Formats: sequence, structure tokens, C-alpha cells
Amino acid sequence: MKIQIFKTIANLNNLKSGLMITICIIGNITSATAQTNFWESSSAYLGQTPPEDTPKIFAKGILADSGIVLGKVNFSKDGKAFYYSYARHWFDDNGSGTKEIRFDGNKWGKPSVIAEKITNLAISPDESKMFLGAGGGAIWILNKTKTGWSKPEFWMEKPYGLYNLQNPKTDTYYIGSNGTQGSKSDWSTYDFCKMTISVKDTVVESLGNSINTTAFDGDFFIAPDESYIIISANETPTYEPELWISFRTKNKTWTRPQSLGDKINKGLAHRFGQYVTPDGKYLFYTKGTGEKDCNFYWVRFNELLKNLKP
Repeated sequence: MKIQIFKTIANLNNLKSGLMITICIIGNITSATAQTNFWESSSAYLGQTPPEDTPKIFAKGILADSGIVLGKVNFSKDGKAFYYSYARHWFDDNGSGTKEIRFDGNKWGKPSVIAEKITNLAISPDESKMFLGAGGGAIWILNKTKTGWSKPEFWMEKPYGLYNLQNPKTDTYYIGSNGTQGSKSDWSTYDFCKMTISVKDTVVESLGNSINTTAFDGDFFIAPDESYIIISANETPTYEPELWISFRTKNKTWTRPQSLGDKINKGLAHRFGQYVTPDGKYLFYTKGTGEKDCNFYWVRFNELLKNLKP
């Protein structure tokens, strides 16, 4: 009997150890899953309540300084860093720049300036570089370090215009540019373009007449897989565009753009700085009738995209 009792106790201890190991494994898996699903947490998107199909102002009162014009945003792929450009006036870089807000594991910090007088940010696919635009069409770059972002370094300037560079894939660039069509200051000659950079040359090629017009074509967002492009289009003579979308076809041409709908394009307003979050769920853009009422807006996008796909 004693031998049987000791065996039973040993079995129970083994079972208990096995259960503890199982619990630890499950706990680790749950913890890892929680870390990878930050986008689903209440802290995501600066802790803001996500919108549905009607656009609303993002982080009202948190990001705006007095009288500024907001520009463009970006989130890191894990959602724990938020970047945005800001400016006081349309055509004056005094008081403009780019800021960063980081999530420390418990809460979001305060905005900190990472670059002054350079805006219109875009982050490389591996998140090692941040591209920013300056007056005159110059492009500057920030490199990711162990302690944050480096100081801005000059990267590129050409005799033609370079506006709103985006880098969806390694060595793949899209940009608003006029190539050899006119002077940098002739905004009416800018097209949505693809840019190829090699050791010998930089080639800018228009995306074609299906999405470009005889007016300014430069504000856009290109999907990371290059399957669609959201453009500022149908612009009025007083520069109030709408947001439209075009899809890339199998033969690498672009479909005729279509409107993102009345909820996004209701009323005359300046709409630019369009950007889709890394999780694909929300569209961000800047909207305002003038300098002082510009705000970042966001709206649910994943369902809209499904409905618009050809």
C-alpha cells in the first residue's frame, strides 16, 4: 500500500509539473500574441476610439498647435510610434517640421520634434530610413539608430521637381514630379510618377494619362504592394480636391480613378496627406477650408476598399 501511495503522489507531482509547464507555455504564447496584436488593443492609434464609415478628426486637441496646417502622418508597423508633419502656413516653412510620439509600453508620450522645416514624411519598408521633403524639391533622410532617429542628412535634389516621395518596397519609389516638362515652380506640370534610382542615373516616369491631368498631380498614397493609389483629384480652380482611388492592372497600367465617396468628399475642402495604416483598416488625410481649420481626419477604409475593387 505504501509503495502504491508513493507512486500516486509521484504521479500527481509529475502531473502538476506538466500543468505548470503547459501554463507557462500558454502564458508565453498569449503574451507574444498580445504583443503582436497591439493594433487590436485600446492603446492603438494614440488610444483614440476608431471611426466607422464617417470621417472624424483624429486626436482632436492633442496634435494641433495654434493656427497650424497639418500635413501627413505615418505609424510604425507595430503601431507603437506615430509621426506627423506640421506647418503654420501653406507656402512658408517657418514653424514647420516633423514630430514623433512613442508608446513606452504603458502610455503614449508627448510629441517631440525630430526634424525642423522638412515635412511630408515617408518611412522605408524596413523602417531604417525616413524621407522628408524640403523647399525647392530637396529630399532629406533620417536614419534609424539604437537611440532613435539621426539628424537629417541631405539625400537628393534634381533640376526638376521632387514632391511627396514614397518608398513602398526596397528600391521602389513613387513621387510627384515634372521631369523635364517645366520648372520646379510650375506645379501644373507635375505628374504622379515612378522613380528608378541606379548608380548611373535617376529616371522619373509618369504613371500615365489615366490618372494624371493637365493640373497639379502630386498628393497621393501608394499601397505597400502597389496594388492601388489614392490621389487628390478633381481639383477646383481654388485648389479643393477630392480623394479618388485607382487600381493597378495585371499589365501594370492604372484604372480610371473613382471617388472614395460622398462621406469623404462632402463639401469643398483641401484634402491631402492621404495615408493608410499598416493594418489596412483606416485612411488618414488632412482636410481644411483654410490654414486655421486643417485637421487630421480618419475613417474606416478596409471595407470601403473591398467595395471599390474592380
